Amino acid sequence: MQYRKSALSAAIVVCLGFSAHINAQEQDTGSDADQAQAEASASQSEDTTDLATVTVTGIRGAVEKSLDTKREANARLEVVTAEDVGKLPAHNVADTLQRLPGVNISSSSSDEGGFDEADRVSLRGTSPSLTQTLINGHTVGSADWFVLSQGSNVGRSVSYTLLPSELVSSVEVNKSSQARLQDGGTTGTVNIITRRPLQFADRISAEASIGAVHSDNAESTDPQLSGLFNYRNDAGTFGVLVQAFKQERELSRQAQEIPGGFFQIADTDPAGIANPDLVGVWAPGLLGSTLFEQTRDRQGGLVDIQFKPSDDLTLGLSGFSSEMEANNYNRNFMMWGGNFGRAQAPDPGYVVTDGVLTEATYTGVAGTPYAVYDMIYREATAKSSYATFDVDWQVTDNLSAKFQAGTTSGEGSTARQFIAEVTVADGGGASWTTHGNGSPVDWSVGGDISPDGVTSFGTWGNQQVTAEDDEEWFTADFSHYFNTGTLSSIDFGVRYADHERKALSPEGASPGDIWPALQGGATGSYPNGFASDIGGNFPRDIWYFTPGALKDAIINNSDWLSDDDGPNGRRNYGAEWTVQEKNQAAYVQANFTGARWSGNVGLRYVNVDQDIMSYQSVSDVANADVTSLFAQGPGPGCGWACPVWGGWKIVNTNNKHSRVLPSANLKFDFDDNLVLRFAASQTQTLPDYSALGASSWGSDLNKTGGGGNPNLEPVLSTNVDANLEWYFMPRGLLSVGAFAMDMKDYVAYGTETQMLFSELTHQLEEYNVSVPINADAEVQGLEVAYEQPIGEFFGINANYTYSDGSTSHTWADGSHNLLGNSRDTYNVGAYFENEAFGARVSYTYRSSFLIGLSGANPYYQDDFGTLSASLGYKATDWLSFSLDALNLNNPAIKYYQSSTIPTSFYNNGRQYYFNVRLKY
Repeated sequence: MQYRKSALSAAIVVCLGFSAHINAQEQDTGSDADQAQAEASASQSEDTTDLATVTVTGIRGAVEKSLDTKREANARLEVVTAEDVGKLPAHNVADTLQRLPGVNISSSSSDEGGFDEADRVSLRGTSPSLTQTLINGHTVGSADWFVLSQGSNVGRSVSYTLLPSELVSSVEVNKSSQARLQDGGTTGTVNIITRRPLQFADRISAEASIGAVHSDNAESTDPQLSGLFNYRNDAGTFGVLVQAFKQERELSRQAQEIPGGFFQIADTDPAGIANPDLVGVWAPGLLGSTLFEQTRDRQGGLVDIQFKPSDDLTLGLSGFSSEMEANNYNRNFMMWGGNFGRAQAPDPGYVVTDGVLTEATYTGVAGTPYAVYDMIYREATAKSSYATFDVDWQVTDNLSAKFQAGTTSGEGSTARQFIAEVTVADGGGASWTTHGNGSPVDWSVGGDISPDGVTSFGTWGNQQVTAEDDEEWFTADFSHYFNTGTLSSIDFGVRYADHERKALSPEGASPGDIWPALQGGATGSYPNGFASDIGGNFPRDIWYFTPGALKDAIINNSDWLSDDDGPNGRRNYGAEWTVQEKNQAAYVQANFTGARWSGNVGLRYVNVDQDIMSYQSVSDVANADVTSLFAQGPGPGCGWACPVWGGWKIVNTNNKHSRVLPSANLKFDFDDNLVLRFAASQTQTLPDYSALGASSWGSDLNKTGGGGNPNLEPVLSTNVDANLEWYFMPRGLLSVGAFAMDMKDYVAYGTETQMLFSELTHQLEEYNVSVPINADAEVQGLEVAYEQPIGEFFGINANYTYSDGSTSHTWADGSHNLLGNSRDTYNVGAYFENEAFGARVSYTYRSSFLIGLSGANPYYQDDFGTLSASLGYKATDWLSFSLDALNLNNPAIKYYQSSTIPTSFYNNGRQYYFNVRLKY
């Protein structure tokens, strides 16, 4: 057992003992939202005020309701309320949240690069894995469509691409912890609250949205459909809510990518031997012209049933499902600097600046390919679902109870991968010129780069990759109310959850002689004006095999293996792992109220039992626990028929973590408009699933790789928070706050040498592998928020967050940066609204931040700002129109390794959503 007794926990125990004899009527400890939302959210209080008949619509009403909820809360809380069904302040839930102070978003979860809408949410300049996302107070199983996020890079954050805005009634961002909140969010918890049947005032309510989205880069317009039907009987004792959605969207991302970053020329390389001044100098391994296209087809729905057999008892049954087909085709035509840059010295006149070969020209050498071209088409899906049964029971006048049991699952699957890799530009030579990390690299290759210029061909089958995320849970929460004194109520309860996360790579195809079939296949070309918005001079007039040609050639010339190949069948064990966690928790929280003050203190006990299974490469295949058939060839002396992928030992690890997490929140109402808050807590987050479970893997391209560490400790954070809020007028707020987090066992990444199985030589070789390690970290910061109506129809808002984070870990570049930490984040916006017309415009900015490791080197996302706008017109009470425009400034998303070494530049174009809404 691990128990860290702190001064904070001791103080809370004393406070609980001191106040045990005091009794009073409970005040709101969560939000002052309507009763139906309170039923739907475990993070809301059991407020007895019935607001079910209040309907708030419009921008101004939504702002006022959100601020009222924030003001009445006893803890640090940010709230976003939807104006109406599907009408959050932004089309995407995560995009909406990024406009709140202290909230950051990212548009990718792994190494897939930046996209045009937000996918992950984090708080106060930390990793998304340290922020917990719940729906109606419970966890939601999640998985990703991108193949790396399905296996080798799997966090604990939730993918917001599976959560359409039409589901959302409101979103609460808990920045300070309370004992009754589910543990898991070191920096905070996001709770998405859906509508419930008995919330509606009318007997029958129906809404539909019919629209389309237009994407500039894809030059495509696609349908967007959603609908809602709700029935509530006249007595308000039975209700049924049904929501459904089907939304398609085409993406076209145009980019320059530098996969794997730059490499260093060694003294043993021919280039270093010929030119000693180049030893230790960095040069680009690959420089790519990259076209990524994807079709996203998201569909699903929500069913919710409520039944009140008596005034004291409410039963609820809810089910949600969302599935997104996300087939994608990535083409990357690359100058192969790693192939010729070590073996061949550049022509005289090259330039080295700050240790980087910034300008170089290479005369062509016959037999040397100067370009390599990857074409990878993947059939991918992502799914998320849950089912819950809950009971709300007013046991006595002074005791209420809520029980919930549920199950949730997520799955991300890449069912087939159709891959071609060809080399071209034989003997053509190459050149490049870099311009720091702010502009793309100018580069070119000579020779024949057409299909006729292909000099070699490779494929590595179509191995399946699947991620499974499942949890079953039960909660019992009680509140005992008092009628006199300072102690208004005591909350207490228990929770049990059994969570399992798997990465599987079960079987696939053994590729045959594919090239003759592919040579005559259909081809296409990059779009006109490809990547013109990111600048730079590099190849743009590029051909590619169509997805159909690629699929036909591989399917018709591959042997698909069966689903049941036994323990020694063709499995990529190096990509498989399992993390199973059983979580038991119990809590007690005392809620206080006095003359113009209120607060709560509590303790939450958490006990986690982890079982982790992964695989380790071994050289003695005969004594391995399992072996796997080799799929990529040809290898030395055996062509496509190499017998094994490698030998593997099964590694099982069991961890047990027990801890008491204290929390305290205090609120002072100096008058009706001025509120001062203090909060202190300890919070815990378990390491990412892949950080614990991932087996070590390596890339033969540059002999680097990654892996997990099953012995990681959970992140324990001691948090303090203070905030002053002035509600100077209706819909008006000025607030200033400060926060600090001291994190023990924060997860960073180091590198070590490991012996891994090489798919080229079929033996163990040395790789420089990135592995997660525990380190200490801290974050301090300030938050400022401002909201004000101007006159009857206008309003403005702005907020700024300063976050200074660092870790004791020293990265390879000598920095102590914190993953995900943007020092500066700000949002500015304005709106106009009258009875018929509404408009809103906003700009959001975050400064650069550390993404992770590219190979063994840290890399960063550059500062980034987006401009969006929305227009709405209400023709009648039952008919309205809306137009949402995203990324109006057409931003480039930039990544870099250092001030002189860029990593990638992406452009996704603008998106326009037009919807017609019908309401009954």
